[in-house]
Amino acid sequence: MSLIPSFFGSRRNNTFDLWDPFQEFPFTGGALSVPGEMASFANTRIDWKETPEAHVFKADLPGVKKEEVKVEVEEGRILQISGDRRVEKEEKNDKWHRVERSSGKFMRRFRLPENVKVNEVMAAMENGVLTVTVPKAEVKNPDVKSIDIC
Repeated sequence: MSLIPSFFGSRRNNTFDLWDPFQEFPFTGGALSVPGEMASFANTRIDWKETPEAHVFKADLPGVKKEEVKVEVEEGRILQISGDRRVEKEEKNDKWHRVERSSGKFMRRFRLPENVKVNEVMAAMENGVLTVTVPKAEVKNPDVKSIDIC
C-alpha cells in the first residue's frame, strides 16, 4: 500500500505491493527496465575478467539449456553470446500475479583484444552459468639486435 498518492491513476491490484515511483511511466516494469524486445538483451548480465592465461566471460542464464545458447567469434575478434529464453506455457485457468523473469532472444557482443587465440575458445555450461574462456597468446618481446658503430 502506498503512502504517496498516484497522480496518474493506479494499476496496483494488491494492497501489499510497494510503491514504485516509476510504475506509471510509459515503459513497463520499473526504473531499470527496457521496453519491448530489448529487455532480454539488457537483462543478460555478463562478467568479464582477465587472468594471466585467459579472458573469462561468465553469463547467468538460469533455465536456458546449452542447446539454446550460441557462442561465436566473428569478424576476427568479436565474441558474440546469443540465445533464446523460452516463454513458459500458459494454461487457460492460470492467474498470474507477477511476471518479472524475461524471455525472448538475447545477445551480447564483446571486442576481444589482439593478444587472444580465437581458434582455442572454450565454452561450458554448468548450473545455469555459461563460462567462455578465451586463451591469451604469448606476447613475444621483439628481438633486439645490437649494431656495432664503425
